[in-house]
Amino acid sequence: MPTKPKINLTGRDFISDLDFSIPETEAVLELAARLKKEYRSGIPHPILRDKTLAMLFFFTSTRTRGSFEAGMAQLGGHAAFIDSQTTQISHGDTAKEIGRIFGSYFNGIAIRQCDWDFGNKYINEVAEHSAAPVLNMQCDVYHPFQILADLLTIREFKGRNLKRRKIAVSWAYAASYQKPISVPQSLIIQLARFGMDVVLAHPPEYKLMPDILEKAEQGAAASGGSFRITHDMDDAFTDADVVYPKSWGCMLTTSDLKESAEIGRKYTSWICDERRMALAKPDAIYMHCLPADRGLEVADAVIDGPQSVVYDEAENRLHVQKAVMALTMGPKKAAVKKVAAKKTARKTSRR
Repeated sequence: MPTKPKINLTGRDFISDLDFSIPETEAVLELAARLKKEYRSGIPHPILRDKTLAMLFFFTSTRTRGSFEAGMAQLGGHAAFIDSQTTQISHGDTAKEIGRIFGSYFNGIAIRQCDWDFGNKYINEVAEHSAAPVLNMQCDVYHPFQILADLLTIREFKGRNLKRRKIAVSWAYAASYQKPISVPQSLIIQLARFGMDVVLAHPPEYKLMPDILEKAEQGAAASGGSFRITHDMDDAFTDADVVYPKSWGCMLTTSDLKESAEIGRKYTSWICDERRMALAKPDAIYMHCLPADRGLEVADAVIDGPQSVVYDEAENRLHVQKAVMALTMGPKKAAVKKVAAKKTARKTSRR
């Protein structure tokens, strides 16, 4: 029997879903499943005793902040909540300074920065100058921890082998705000490389980044899965094993909030209701990263119904984040060499 490749993620950043190879992602999921079992059995696992994590938020959060704070405590460490608006970050601290200084204070830096055409660049700049691993809690391009939780949830309900399982990643109408496109983008590139048949559905104005679509196509081709785009929500839902309808903004069409709201009102029929759920397979599961705009994105009968797994999905944020922190936040060694290595690696560039 072939031996499993040795996985060592100590000191590694996790900014893009593709930063970890498939074997490395599998190792994260296996550890997450073990930590979940131990947590539910009351078995302590202080893997990161006396370690610290800086949690830098530029955007509000519920599940992300709660799960990272709880996760660090359960791993025996401490998470420090840092609000960009109540610190000197709002008055001039640069990304380089945050990387150099927080990289020396903390064993890891986690950042949520979703500003359009800025967030991902900012996180990568912090990482370039940090001796500690940098973790992306969500940016304008990716939401990798959410999708790890989604992947763990799908495997729990549909089995480890996801090849040719159909998932509908669909836009849905919401009136609250122009939500980031990072969730659907991370979904299509991560799930395509695990062999799923990924169908992306959205109105024409709600397109995703071309390079992300290309990565999804490449992942599907390499894994034996498939990837296609439709502008018909019913088409995406038909015979699906998993449905994931959520709203996102039309940033690639317009940055004007008033215009984007007018565009959205043309598609109020894009809702996940009981009729649409009936198009999917009888054992299909409904997923959403939350919070959902009830009555707009999804009907109460669906999100509160027997096919909904949103609470399992939300809980799994805790477990996958603990797994990644445990695997990346090891002892700090050769900090200067590590920063130099990061600079060299980033010359090949990544979004």
